[in-house]
Amino acid sequence: MPYKTTIGNHTYRFDDLKTVLAKAAPYRSGDALAGLTAGSYEERVAAQMALADIALQDFLQQAIIPYESDEITRLIIDTHDAQAFAPVSHFTVGQLRDWLLSDAADTPTLQSLAPGLTPEMVAAVSKVMRNQDLISVARKCEVITRFRNTLGLKGHLAVRLQPNHTTDDPKGIAASIVDGLLYGSGDAVIGINPATDSPAITVQLLQLIDELRQQYDIPTQSCVLCHVTTALTIMPRAPVDLVFQSIGGTEQTNSSFGVNLSILQEAHEAALSLQRGTIGSNVMYFETGQGSSLSANAHGGVDQQTCEARAYAVARRFNPLLVNTVVGFIGPEYLYDGKQIIRAALEDHFCGKLLGLPMGVDVCYTNHAEADQDDMDNLLTLLGVAGCNYIMGIPGADDIMLNYQSTSFHDALYVRKVLGLRPAPEFEQWLVKQGIMNEAGNLLKVSGSHQLITSHL
Repeated sequence: MPYKTTIGNHTYRFDDLKTVLAKAAPYRSGDALAGLTAGSYEERVAAQMALADIALQDFLQQAIIPYESDEITRLIIDTHDAQAFAPVSHFTVGQLRDWLLSDAADTPTLQSLAPGLTPEMVAAVSKVMRNQDLISVARKCEVITRFRNTLGLKGHLAVRLQPNHTTDDPKGIAASIVDGLLYGSGDAVIGINPATDSPAITVQLLQLIDELRQQYDIPTQSCVLCHVTTALTIMPRAPVDLVFQSIGGTEQTNSSFGVNLSILQEAHEAALSLQRGTIGSNVMYFETGQGSSLSANAHGGVDQQTCEARAYAVARRFNPLLVNTVVGFIGPEYLYDGKQIIRAALEDHFCGKLLGLPMGVDVCYTNHAEADQDDMDNLLTLLGVAGCNYIMGIPGADDIMLNYQSTSFHDALYVRKVLGLRPAPEFEQWLVKQGIMNEAGNLLKVSGSHQLITSHL
């Protein structure tokens, strides 16, 4: 079904929903690489105007990737909640935008609406919103998850403590963990990206974190970010809290990652059977990123931001504790500079939250991107205002194993302090009990209690 918009004496024609979504997207290098972006600023505005007039019902009737050939499309259509969708079912994309920004769209209403929205709907509405719109609506969303602590409460910002090491050296990893804990990081998860996918090393690292956690009764969860099949292999002999997997928005993308919905379902059920959570049973941890489908040549002509939103349908299926868009990690071929990274992060956070997901963002960039730490400071602040569930905490913001720039333990302290945000409540109580932080949220000077933790080294 073609869509048309006239600007002046020129009529722009967009052949189908997939095309108008791509042409309406803010410019980014990945879409240009794929030949999907608008040819001019005027064409982009025309596409946005056309998109704003499209009925939300159209997204239920036109699959941008064929239902017959893609299990993600089938998941989206087959699990759509018509009852939840009913209050907005008569809206166009533009009307949805206006309603989302109104006082009628409060937190409980948005929580009820989430199952009724499809990824394509939220991607579409994001394309006709300014950055402040994305922040305003995301801030109203609250997605709460639990395992050993409570994440996602308004007024709180959690931190994934990421103690990666180039050789998976236990002492180096342990030193980074202790460093992070002493700065109040680690409530989202203590999560290690292993240098290899060796089952033996994965077990060793999980045991290291679990021993430290149990010795000091830390109310958090652990994860070694191995492939989901590795996690399934080691579960009988390892303390697996969360199951991790990178996911994408098309069946072909996930195939390139070596996964499908069936494998994820098996892992989800296996992790639930371990019953390791103390206050909740959200056991999955997913990472995503704009450009993954394009880099795998698996985008099917769909723009990278819409592909990203479709990945959130996969995540939503398994009620995860954490979802993280690693926004700048894929490189400048997909998000060229700081401006594109900032916009993409705000889009991802908005879309994930609106779909009911516990979104975190790795505020990051690679060293060959046209971005720097000032860009990341800006994005970190914007995400704090937008109500992001969690960010990364990395020694010095420099991941020496993955070789990219992210946010440090100090950055987490900054954004918590200037915006009045707190750690997860159970974790904050532990920090106070250990003498690491006072009840006002300020770090305390090194004391004997700190030496108890450092003795683990």
